[in-house]
Amino acid sequence: MSATQTPPLPPGMPGEDAPTLLVKIFGKDRPGITAGLFDTLAAYGLAVVDIEQVVTRGRITLCALVTAPDGAGSGTGEGALRATVHSWAESLKLQAEIISGHGDNRPRGVGRSHVTVLGQPLTAESTAAIAACITGAGGNIDRIFRLAKYPVTAVEFEVSGALTEPLRTALATESAALGVDVAVVASGLQRRAQRLVVMDVDSTLIQDEVIELFAGHAGCEDKVAEVTAAAMRGELDFEESLHARVALLAGLDASVVDEVRRQVRLTPGANTLVRTLKLLGYQVGVVSGGFTQVTDELRERLGLDFASANTLEIVDGKLTGRVTGEIVDRAGKARLLRRFAEEAGVPLAQTVAIGDGANDLDMLNAAGLGVAFNAKPVVQEAAHTAVNVPFLDTVLYLLGITREEVEAADTAR
Repeated sequence: MSATQTPPLPPGMPGEDAPTLLVKIFGKDRPGITAGLFDTLAAYGLAVVDIEQVVTRGRITLCALVTAPDGAGSGTGEGALRATVHSWAESLKLQAEIISGHGDNRPRGVGRSHVTVLGQPLTAESTAAIAACITGAGGNIDRIFRLAKYPVTAVEFEVSGALTEPLRTALATESAALGVDVAVVASGLQRRAQRLVVMDVDSTLIQDEVIELFAGHAGCEDKVAEVTAAAMRGELDFEESLHARVALLAGLDASVVDEVRRQVRLTPGANTLVRTLKLLGYQVGVVSGGFTQVTDELRERLGLDFASANTLEIVDGKLTGRVTGEIVDRAGKARLLRRFAEEAGVPLAQTVAIGDGANDLDMLNAAGLGVAFNAKPVVQEAAHTAVNVPFLDTVLYLLGITREEVEAADTAR
């Protein structure tokens, strides 16, 4: 058989014109319903073509697509099957619906994507708008399921019939107007592959700007904060602003490093994000325009695989007001992402970058998925997706990981 030929159907599977029955069961969920339905159908010698089951607030919807019975006799044909299924359902106070048709489900359209929507809360209005936008982009929603109910509501739409990039562009505009976060990633095996996740540190992995913590000990916090904000908005060259800010720290005693480390506050969800990624076998790193004096401690505390940052020069127990080594700036972060990916043996397309400032943009754009986390407007507009809730572990939902899986992993530790 050539590569372009369609393989033969397995024995018992229907062709396009073969009669099939869609059996739908609704009602209060309880153990044994699925087994009971198929035990009832087994007497008719049917082949199972497809099954879908959903339980929502204790109510079950069970759908089974099966081949139509061959028997023409009064006890073995379709009429007998319908009567038997309805009788079984009524005995359990369930509702049954049986729809005749032909063949299997229609093929899914070209172009398949996962659309993850985060809301706090997720409203009916925003859900309607997202669904309408998907339809408007030529997509069909094949399946919807919930990933998490707290600290945000996260749902995933499986979509076919629309190319990923145009769909992402359309939904980015819609989500901004609705006040929800939407991520669109292509379907495929690579979504299940091992990944490398690389994060910015200041205002991403941690809640603080480390240089401002140092500046607080030098009595120049306001001046440093003003320059930092301008640099993160992209109004100043990062390297120039870094040297200007670090110069203000000249003369600080090196013991301040330990004080700053104690002041650092992890972003809510940071521990959960890193722990879960590591349990899944992902590799995790940080790149920072801050300082190795802090990132090295974070690497050890969180078990990170990679960490790179600038280094404050210390001579005779004092900060000199200079940094040493290669500067980690906007271009440097993207360069380090590529280096980490090569060392990890992970294709760049399988990397995820997370950041909040203009100096993260090259890294976000170079990654397979760039996530703007509570970012400046210029960054949100340029990144693949944005997360605007204060919980870093919501990034897990963008990777298709459910809250239940996170909690189960924690319990198993």
